[in-house]
Amino acid sequence: MIEYILSLILGLLIGSFINCVVYRVYNNKSFLKGRSECPKCEHELGLLDLIPIFSYLSLKGKCRYCGKSISKQYLIVEIATGLIFLLIAFLLNASFLTQGIFNLEFLNLIFYFLIASYFIMIFIFDFKWFIIPDGLTFSAIIITLIYLFVGTFALGMFTEAELLTRVITAFVVFLFFFALYFFSEGKAMGFGDVKLVIFLGLLLGFPIILPALFIAFGTGAIIGLVAMAFKKRGMKSEIPFGPFLVLGTFVSLFFGSFFVNWYLSLM
Repeated sequence: MIEYILSLILGLLIGSFINCVVYRVYNNKSFLKGRSECPKCEHELGLLDLIPIFSYLSLKGKCRYCGKSISKQYLIVEIATGLIFLLIAFLLNASFLTQGIFNLEFLNLIFYFLIASYFIMIFIFDFKWFIIPDGLTFSAIIITLIYLFVGTFALGMFTEAELLTRVITAFVVFLFFFALYFFSEGKAMGFGDVKLVIFLGLLLGFPIILPALFIAFGTGAIIGLVAMAFKKRGMKSEIPFGPFLVLGTFVSLFFGSFFVNWYLSLM
């Protein structure tokens, strides 16, 4: 139970950091140096201004220094990240306080926390601005490759066959999405999504990538149809696909094997 609470608190703190990273990257600023500041007046924030959830609610969503409203995104991302970290800890049955941190279970937990953080940042960027920064995609690919190679050749978490399967899966999915992008001249798929699926293919491998893509395309189609039904978007309007890929991948990370086995049982 304590591990879950600690995971929730860590998620809230990481959520606050994610807001900072997203804001600075979008505005071409470094997130590695300099103190956090108000996005409106750029006044440096004090310690009390950085407490997740509490600072936003206590100030009623306004800057302490300029009085201007702060986007609800900051509160939503903090809460969402905290809950996602809590969910990951629950699904992985986190027990690092009793088993210690020098074990494979704790390594997996940290990796999943890191991956979830990438998912959240990708979701925000694509949902708000229809872009997926290359820095996010390529660093996620590198981190996943390191995890896979260390897990295969140093820790025995994966076999060489599993590693090869994941690399091949990433390549095949990349070719599939590139074909969609190329033959539709970028109308069916953005190139950011094409690069993103390399990361997702490495992360899931075959056949777990299949339910992830099914969920992504299915939910994307449903949301698109609902949006058109309410005349909020026309047929030519863009709907970012990255958030749907993130959703499908996150669900499949934990439940992909269940979906695959259920489908095979029907055959």
